Amino acid sequence: MRVMKIYDSATHTYRPFEPREEGKVGIYLCGATVQGSPHIGHMRSAVTFDVLVRWLKRLGYDVTMVRNVTDIDDKILIKSRENNAPWWAWAYKFEQEFSRAYRILGIQAPTYEPRATGHITDMLQLIQEIIDAGHAYVGNSGNVYFDVHSLQDYGSLTHQSLENMSVDEETQENDKKNPHDFALWKAPKDGEPLSASWESPWGRGRPGWHIECSAMSGRYLGDAFDIHGGGIDLRFPHHENEQAQSHGAGRSFANYWMHNAWVTIDGEKMSKSLGNSLTVDNIVQSVKPVILRFALGTVHYRSTVAYSEKTLKEAENVYGKMIHFVEQTIKYAGEIPENDIVNASIDVFPNAFVEAMNNDLNVAGALASIHETINDGNKLLDSADANIARGYQLKVRAMLDVLGLDPYSSQWKKTGSNDNEHAALDSLVKAVLAQRDVARKEKNWDQADLLRDQLVNAGIIIEDGVDGTSWHIA
Repeated sequence: MRVMKIYDSATHTYRPFEPREEGKVGIYLCGATVQGSPHIGHMRSAVTFDVLVRWLKRLGYDVTMVRNVTDIDDKILIKSRENNAPWWAWAYKFEQEFSRAYRILGIQAPTYEPRATGHITDMLQLIQEIIDAGHAYVGNSGNVYFDVHSLQDYGSLTHQSLENMSVDEETQENDKKNPHDFALWKAPKDGEPLSASWESPWGRGRPGWHIECSAMSGRYLGDAFDIHGGGIDLRFPHHENEQAQSHGAGRSFANYWMHNAWVTIDGEKMSKSLGNSLTVDNIVQSVKPVILRFALGTVHYRSTVAYSEKTLKEAENVYGKMIHFVEQTIKYAGEIPENDIVNASIDVFPNAFVEAMNNDLNVAGALASIHETINDGNKLLDSADANIARGYQLKVRAMLDVLGLDPYSSQWKKTGSNDNEHAALDSLVKAVLAQRDVARKEKNWDQADLLRDQLVNAGIIIEDGVDGTSWHIA
């Protein structure tokens, strides 16, 4: 099994990936807080870790992927009240929207997708363990706080000293020992519905934000697991406090930390004020989902995605050339079944692709390998050798599948009305090409160029070869 290197954001070093249990990988990804509609900032993280899972499986690992749903927190309660909706109905509405967005972008379902509200007993047990270990204390009825001064390695994830940390609470309660202490269990606030709180040994209340993930990762992956992932904006306070809680209870927690960078719009970090126009549902009204995925997933996960119309156009052009190559191989050798693509041996992949993906998911290097393979294949396809065409189709589609972009996968392959639309377009384009052929035979070059330019202006690329003229969308 080939060794992968991961940039561990806890140690700021590249580390060879060594799973705790040979042949198996446990991953916990901080998923959605379902307070509103999913936007492309949320999807950046989902796409990143979808690619990670796909690659680890290609390396032969049995992967357990846990992606949680936070369906109870302050923001959900506030927004549901503002919209005169039950908090649980508000949360479920947006949980469904997130699920739909994941499906639209071809993100594979996790092994488990636990909701916070389904794991209250796990949280109560973990809180008691932290109290018993001397790292938490009870405040006013319904409040339990983590004592940050009690844990020697607090701040080790983000390499901060306590005096330089921001305070992790929107409001400061008067029953805290220290401003940096954070809530494990919170008493209900005035006006909050009774259904949004649970009985506990310390009084009725609800979980703090951080305890949810510590409890759910422990339930599904155990006290120690391999990789914890999420957006870079979660490193502090959320992930720092997750780690502190787990260490405070005597749990080893995550061995590697991976954090993806955010999405920027016109050079600025994407903000909630822009979120409505950049929700997945809105974008895919005018952008093909596969192109959106390409734009979000083919930039290194630790680099910022600069989202713009130009970015989308570039993604469409590059992906269009890849589709065209695959279509050419199918013309010569027929379509390889999707199951054969998904189960292709690691030996099918070019060494450059494997090296790039094993280098902390270097998708830029992986794309370069795909382009090189396509260039090599284009030089040989004119030989019309079916075995050569089939070999190149297998290589290119398998590489694209790792990135979730195989154009002939069941996710992206044209079906139904799209087939009809393509057939209609093919008929119209071929009619124009026939007129162009007549003009060329008559040496009416001005007319031939005019017909060609009409197609180009409509976004149709034509290619003249020994076997005639072919076309594809730019």
